[in-house]
Amino acid sequence: MIKFLDLKKINEPYEVAFQEKLKTVLANGWYILGNEVAAFETNFANYCGTKHCIGVGNGFDALVLIFKAYIQLGKLQKGDEVIVSANTYIASILAILQADLIPVLVEPKIETYNINPDLISKKITPKTKAILAVHLYGQLAEMDKINEITKKFNLLVIEDAAQAHGAISDSIKSGNLSNATAFSFYPGKNLGALGDGGAVTTNDFTLAKTIQSLRNYGSESKYYNDFIGVNSRLDELQAAFLNVKLPHLDEENNKRRSIAKRYLSEIKNDKITLPFWDLSGNHVFHLFVIRTKNRDDLQHYLLINGIETMIHYPVSTHKQKAFYAWNNLSFPITEKIHNEVLSLPMSLVLTEDEVDFIIAILNQY
Repeated sequence: MIKFLDLKKINEPYEVAFQEKLKTVLANGWYILGNEVAAFETNFANYCGTKHCIGVGNGFDALVLIFKAYIQLGKLQKGDEVIVSANTYIASILAILQADLIPVLVEPKIETYNINPDLISKKITPKTKAILAVHLYGQLAEMDKINEITKKFNLLVIEDAAQAHGAISDSIKSGNLSNATAFSFYPGKNLGALGDGGAVTTNDFTLAKTIQSLRNYGSESKYYNDFIGVNSRLDELQAAFLNVKLPHLDEENNKRRSIAKRYLSEIKNDKITLPFWDLSGNHVFHLFVIRTKNRDDLQHYLLINGIETMIHYPVSTHKQKAFYAWNNLSFPITEKIHNEVLSLPMSLVLTEDEVDFIIAILNQY
């Protein structure tokens, strides 16, 4: 069986280094916001090309804290509207709601699965104050166009780069293409920890200081609280593991791209629609997502041939039971995507023989 994602195999090359990091953390005796977190914040800021990185508990908290910090700084107010792609993972939308803001859904481009910039202006109202640009599946949203819109309408732009560690636009990495960016280090991400973890990157000193405080109960100095904050701090041990893996991220992203190139050039089946990629560094292929009208049949066919796949995502947010008030809204492109997408195995531990086999089985479908 070719696993969709084999995390044990992915992390095996790092096990000795992980053991050494564990010994270091134990020897230091400092387990919360210690040297490893500080080092990772410096390392990841340098990697992204930003002035600041703030480690937090997970990618969801990273988004929420960005929004709450902007509210604290008076750049957002509760009830403001945030534009976001309709087909994103539900966490993006839940984060907007968690900060008492209003998500405004915009259809994606079916070729890239990212928000369609040509449709954004039609959704802007006097209450619109920000755009959340989600880099879905590892491909950058069209940030040049989005940034033009934000300048024209004086909006904030925030990146949800949970799936796009290391993606590049004109030599600028994700995390440095907006006012602030949220990252997730969930184990399955391109840069994955061995548990939950997240971070915010920004060039805004005041925003960074506010998020640093908010993540730690709203406190800059112990027992003195300037804001109503939360407890969301990147774990010291997870930061240590991330420090081991970060230097290898670009190499691993290139491995993903090499597999993607093979899929794109060698899968030849009229029943399957392949994703768009311009062969630039703007895609890190967190996922390789195809579309087919008979998704369930294809998934079953692949499974009986020994290939695991996953669906990202089977139900669009506006059709979720939790959002019953939105259930009658119509987003035909989003709905088509959710009804047809299927994610193929995509990881740096896939062998050439496994890729050969996946391609052959797909071409025989």
